[in-house]
Amino acid sequence: MTTRCGSIAIVGAPNAGKSTLVNALVGQKVAIVSAKVQTTRTRLIGIATEGTAQLLLIDTPGIFTTTRRRLDRAMVKAAWDSVPDADLIAMVIDAKSGLKDEPRAILDALKDRPEPKLLILNKVDITAKPKLLELAQEANTLCPFTDTFFISAQTEDGIPEFKAALASRMPESAWHFPEDQLSDTTTRIMAAELTREQIYNQLHAELPYASAVETEKWEERRDGSVAINQQILIERESQRAIILGKGGSRIKEIGARARANIAELLGRPVHLFLHVKVKEGWADDRETYRDTGLDWVD
Repeated sequence: MTTRCGSIAIVGAPNAGKSTLVNALVGQKVAIVSAKVQTTRTRLIGIATEGTAQLLLIDTPGIFTTTRRRLDRAMVKAAWDSVPDADLIAMVIDAKSGLKDEPRAILDALKDRPEPKLLILNKVDITAKPKLLELAQEANTLCPFTDTFFISAQTEDGIPEFKAALASRMPESAWHFPEDQLSDTTTRIMAAELTREQIYNQLHAELPYASAVETEKWEERRDGSVAINQQILIERESQRAIILGKGGSRIKEIGARARANIAELLGRPVHLFLHVKVKEGWADDRETYRDTGLDWVD
């Protein structure tokens, strides 16, 4: 039996729906998702199968043009570093938002690259059809694509056709990962990401990007459950009250929802313990970059 295996770099501006697309293709959550932009901070490979093909989906941080912080520069570097390793580039555009400055800049950067490129117009379920055709034509004028796909990662409209198209384009090769593996990230990192997802979703504009989550301790218990200690890093003491909430209500809710998601991921009971630590300048700490898999940048 001939097998296929290859990698696809999923690139696009922040909040284009890249992580939602990766989750839809894998068939299970492997990347955290939030309505806030720039949720993904590091490169993650989601592993999907389609027939005899294994698809290595490189979910990259959103590429944006203004990079004032070191963390922003590191995330953009992680995204662009993924492209040369890929057999195929999938450019995801939020069809409802259209071609703003950031997707235009990415199209300009991609136009002369040698890798085969696919255009993915996402969120077609909330975009007028005439706008979709105009957008597809304009994007293909700015950067020639092999094919254009119209999808909704949220409703999974068009996902089966897109997945089959990816599989047909993969080179003949042995699979790189076991059949039941869905991601290349460790469970420790994924557990921290699921907690960070809840911080994003519950705190909205109050604490957008000034926090990080680290898994400090992971204890396997005799009853088959796992005890996980995590610390939430913040930059200022004044942010502690935001995380804790009145009477500790907010951190309890973050912990309860994160614990349920981690338990679903692991398929067993989870005891999650969270505490908040003020670490000024954590976004400029080399150790933080190492723990999250980002390269240190000047």
